[in-house]
Amino acid sequence: MKIKSIYVTSVERYSGKTATCLALARRLQAEGYRVGYLKPVSLQPFMVSGHIADEDAHFVKEMLKLDLPSWELSPVVITPEFLRERLRSHEPINLMDKVVAASERAAMGKDILLLEGGASLREGYVAGLPTALVAETLGSNVLVVVKYRDEVRLMDDILATYDRLRNLMCGFLINRVPAEASQYVQELVVPALERQGLSVFGVLPEQRGLEALTVGDLVRVLDAQVLTRSPNYQALVETLTVGAMTVESALSRFRQQANKAVITGGDRTDIQLAALETSTTCLVLTGNLHPSPLIVKQAEEFGVAILLVPGNTMETIESIERVFGKTRLGHADKLQKFEQLMSEHVDYQRLYHCLSLED
Repeated sequence: MKIKSIYVTSVERYSGKTATCLALARRLQAEGYRVGYLKPVSLQPFMVSGHIADEDAHFVKEMLKLDLPSWELSPVVITPEFLRERLRSHEPINLMDKVVAASERAAMGKDILLLEGGASLREGYVAGLPTALVAETLGSNVLVVVKYRDEVRLMDDILATYDRLRNLMCGFLINRVPAEASQYVQELVVPALERQGLSVFGVLPEQRGLEALTVGDLVRVLDAQVLTRSPNYQALVETLTVGAMTVESALSRFRQQANKAVITGGDRTDIQLAALETSTTCLVLTGNLHPSPLIVKQAEEFGVAILLVPGNTMETIESIERVFGKTRLGHADKLQKFEQLMSEHVDYQRLYHCLSLED
């Protein structure tokens, strides 16, 4: 009998696809199901023990404690070299057999196989492995995670996805819905979609903590020098703020923001002191300007990391904003929060029915 499988994909990058795979897989494991995982196509080359794998696949393997090596869980990784070879080739490419063989290995001894799609429905065509073809070949139902952007785009994203996938569709999860849009989504969007025969298994509210970076993330992104001793690299940064105002204005703003990173010049001792009086995770000091020893000592007493970066404030902000809200759930607290969110807002029994799993 062919193994049950679900193909989790998304309309665009950073929609919560990997988090959804993990939360679903861990719930299934907790309920006694043997769960396998595969990411058929990847655009994220990641070296593991001398092999090219996928970064998400490696992370999921570790979290689910899977036996197969990471590179077998990501059979087709599109590297720059792969792309150039593909474009030069005069021969047709057929990688589907490789994907099918990998899926059979990943499914061996399992009750259900979770397949993680690419970052968007556009991915995979260059390798001859678009989402619809892979899902159809592997006999998978498709669950699509759609990130809320605005009222019109939400509907267009969902309807455009359905137009592409049609009978392969299992249903949708709508993710990161801000509080002000919740009523619109729950009372208008979901009923309208259900009337058209499109299943919405859950609507997940936006949670700022899930978009947070860690201090370690900031160090890597900014290539920062850490000036404080024994920093907590796992401490979460939930908001960003720029200290380029008067002390009075800064204090007023700082008191309204918890677990923040304050970006300011190394010579702004007044702003740094104001930040340390409030809920601050780290100070990011720009221009390679070292703070006074008093600031470093006080930051260490309060457990606040100080990061020194060479760029100016605008360059630093741009570097952080490119990754803010887009990090994977490599932090245990973030993964637990997302699992709790799924538990509260997803109709798992209805989803299981779509997968023909027993109640």
